[in-house]
Amino acid sequence: MARFFRALIKAIRRRLIPGERRKGAVLGSSFRAWAPSYSTAPTKLAFRIPGMDYQDAVQTLNTLQTNASTLEQIRRDRERGQTKGSLEAMKSFVHRVGMTIEELDQLAIIHVTGTKGKGSTCAFCEKILRNYGLKTGFYSSPHLVQVRERIRINGKPISKDLFTKYFWQVYNRLEETKAGDSGTMPAYFRFLTILAFHVFLHEKIDVAILEVGIGGAYDCTNIIRRPIVCGVSSLGIDHVSILGDTMEKIAWQKGGIFKPGVPAFTVSQPSGPMAVLVERAKEIGSSLQLCPDLEDFQFEREKLTLGLAGDHQKLNASLALQLCRTWLQHHHHPDFPPVQGTQHRSKQLLTQNPPISPAFCPSTAMVEGLRDTEWLGRSLILKHGPVTYYIDGAHTTGSIKACVKWFREQSLKEASSVKGPVIQVLLFNTTGERDAAALLKLLVLCQFDFVVFCPNILDIAPKNPNPDQKNYTVSLENMLSRCLENHRTWCKLTEMKHDNLWSLSGSTLENSNALVKKGGLDRGALLFNELDCDLVSARALVFPCINKGLQWITQGRDPSLQPALANRLHLAGATLLKEASTIQILITGSLHLVGGCLKLLDQSLSQ
Repeated sequence: MARFFRALIKAIRRRLIPGERRKGAVLGSSFRAWAPSYSTAPTKLAFRIPGMDYQDAVQTLNTLQTNASTLEQIRRDRERGQTKGSLEAMKSFVHRVGMTIEELDQLAIIHVTGTKGKGSTCAFCEKILRNYGLKTGFYSSPHLVQVRERIRINGKPISKDLFTKYFWQVYNRLEETKAGDSGTMPAYFRFLTILAFHVFLHEKIDVAILEVGIGGAYDCTNIIRRPIVCGVSSLGIDHVSILGDTMEKIAWQKGGIFKPGVPAFTVSQPSGPMAVLVERAKEIGSSLQLCPDLEDFQFEREKLTLGLAGDHQKLNASLALQLCRTWLQHHHHPDFPPVQGTQHRSKQLLTQNPPISPAFCPSTAMVEGLRDTEWLGRSLILKHGPVTYYIDGAHTTGSIKACVKWFREQSLKEASSVKGPVIQVLLFNTTGERDAAALLKLLVLCQFDFVVFCPNILDIAPKNPNPDQKNYTVSLENMLSRCLENHRTWCKLTEMKHDNLWSLSGSTLENSNALVKKGGLDRGALLFNELDCDLVSARALVFPCINKGLQWITQGRDPSLQPALANRLHLAGATLLKEASTIQILITGSLHLVGGCLKLLDQSLSQ
């Protein structure tokens, strides 16, 4: 269908509809009055037909996903240092859409990178500045249920109508200009970044909060030249094939978002990466400062509380406060007037450690913003009758440590308030090149009764496929192989047997490729490790999709899930789960896994 629409687009040669111009919200007479002058004059009309709805737009967007072999080539190019051209390519795409870098300069941007917590930091910033009456734009990744979650206006994903309208405007322009640019189209994430800029300019937002995708220096969000302020959240090891295999190399990439004369803030980091950030700030001409502890911020009326759970969120909240105050100072807000000589510290003052930015008394809008911030898929608890879901998209060692602490505290609190047996289950998967063994080693501390592994596939053969969650960047064989490897790792960590891995369909499943070739997934094969029925310790199971895994865990006790599968399994575990007074399920390891689960568990997110 996507191919049909591309051909149709070429044939009709339509013009794009100029975006409506709106006057930006003004926050007091002291704010700088500005209105981006993004012009749509040279565009063509966007011809709409009944079939060109939101789902068709997402299906067409999915054609821009990079397949696994191409991704491998990109990784090899990055390892050889052939990455600088990526920003030039991004600029070319931006110009083909009809935007200029000068027009992007008019967006009042907060740019945030980091390994852990950059999304939460951005969420805190967005809520705080929205409390000031500003019209906020927020670009983040990945999405959980629907792709339009990545582009938010005033805290909410843009509507399906707006996404569809702006998608075809951008896609048509790029399609029509392919001939003059070697016939290329931007890849998935680049396209969405371009779309976000297009939306923010058309919708006349007051502040744009940009979360870096991967790294910083060569991330496509880094085509911006004049952010108001930059932030670096906690650093760790992640995306090593792209960013490097040491924290110092990763810090160099993250510090690439610094800009000359633009203030930057970071949180406490290990000495090696911190020294790299300091050196990057010196080279670029940015003024890097270290955020104080959240406890140092004194609010006259009440203690600061956070809407996001976990002690690690204190670092993100402190960073958000500094970023928001600097943004407000830049715009001469009466709450935080600029202080001469403190915003841009001399480069000579930066040594191995950046100077600590002084704490301040947060405004009421800041206090309420921190308290009311919500960030879907992070430290989320859903109660469905006797089943409680603990959902956290942690996928690095640092975030898994925080997740384990949060889960143990919250699950113990719940268990102490119920009568009867409580069963704890882990639902886990990882993506990319993450060290799953390191993550599982931390999760062993929770002593789960059952552990379930499954790929980030919602269902084996869904009646209504969801294009928002299609992923063509990894093969089915690779996804299943990862689950089987995670199963083997868990068995080693817990000293289980795994030589009797089997499926209800009778397939030999030691080789995931063989399973796929035999059609086991299509027949709904269920993979698991069956232990002695009298053994009460943790059991490890592997299922081919999220839906089947959750069906088995809940045993028909969650009314939002179909119970059909539960009746087909006759394991000791099924009896334990059916008779438990409470089933506590921790879902973690991958934001994509979290997104699939949320789609099943909260139908409102699909509306």
